[in-house]
Amino acid sequence: MAIAPWTDQVDTMAPELIATRREFHRIPEIGFEEEKTSALVAEKLRALGLDPRVGIGKTGVVAMIEGAHPGRTLLMRADIDGLPIDERTGLEYRSTHPDRMHACGHDTHITMMLATARILLEHREHLHGRVKLVFQPAEEGLGGAQAMIDDGVLEDPQVNAAIGCHIWNDMPVGQVGVREGPIMAASDRIRITVEGQGGHGAMPHLATDAIVAAAQVINTLQTIVSRRVSPLSAGVVTIGTIHGGYASNIIADRVEMEGTVRSFDDEVWRQMPYYIEQVVGGACSALGCNGNVEYTRGVPTTDNDAEMTELVREAANEVLGADHVLYPQQSTGGEDMSVFLRAVPGCFFWVGSQNSEKGADKPHHHPEFDVDEDAMPLGVKVLVASALRYLGTQP
Repeated sequence: MAIAPWTDQVDTMAPELIATRREFHRIPEIGFEEEKTSALVAEKLRALGLDPRVGIGKTGVVAMIEGAHPGRTLLMRADIDGLPIDERTGLEYRSTHPDRMHACGHDTHITMMLATARILLEHREHLHGRVKLVFQPAEEGLGGAQAMIDDGVLEDPQVNAAIGCHIWNDMPVGQVGVREGPIMAASDRIRITVEGQGGHGAMPHLATDAIVAAAQVINTLQTIVSRRVSPLSAGVVTIGTIHGGYASNIIADRVEMEGTVRSFDDEVWRQMPYYIEQVVGGACSALGCNGNVEYTRGVPTTDNDAEMTELVREAANEVLGADHVLYPQQSTGGEDMSVFLRAVPGCFFWVGSQNSEKGADKPHHHPEFDVDEDAMPLGVKVLVASALRYLGTQP
């Protein structure tokens, strides 16, 4: 189909996109609590003439766009949850929910997907197959993607491929980032407990100091990436919290630590629990303490399929121009879209939203996070063009 008519239509929709985004921005809700958000999403889908299903993955929403011709099923996903952050932007449309904020741009993802649905509905005659619109809850570390899969989102009809995007404040507005293979890291959590024997601070020889052992654990953990992981791979082991001790003159008998582990290579991802348990056990044993590791898998690497990524890249080149399509550096951030991409081939791309002149330059998860809303029409164009390319001909 001709590109100009519908891309021009997206440009004229910009004020509507801004209004919709701000509507969702005012009502952020954290994972599996997105009751208002999912109700508003469903209301807007019904206004488009769709018949959304709610309560998928507890608070997720799913709707189907049937093309005029038989064919494959493309899942297009937007996450809908906010974060437990008290917003400090001072914006007129700031959050009305205390200690809740759309500080990662998921309000823009909802908005772009709703606009994508509108355009595709108006061009069903070009679709060989169907688009399954998925508005996913609980992306921020609570497993919303798996909850939707458990509720059958990849079935009836069976999904053949998946596409999603993320607004990206590490990239200037006007650009999109498309990269095959791992684009975002696997993200896991660790909880480490060190147990010793308490005593008087003036008589350390009669005690077993858990704080000293914990310090040795923290230092030795840093050798995992520098000495156990190949220099050609990458990894992160960060201890973010540490709690222990009672008073200045008491030897602590217990220390608790929590942290995050990131990696891109599947083999490194599989080995990390062993490496960490080995370090904790060895360091604690050497100092007469006991160590315990609770290793919790979070999300795997967000791994883009080469063929689907090339399709998205070609679509972006077509509607934005090749000068606006980058091959970005990987991010050690984690992303729940990875769970869908483990199940079906797909592509997850970034939409640049950084603009210092508009104050849109704070990092994701910052209490003053904001985006340049001019990024949203660009994201819509790439989403629509990608869907039309995938479903525009018979498989």
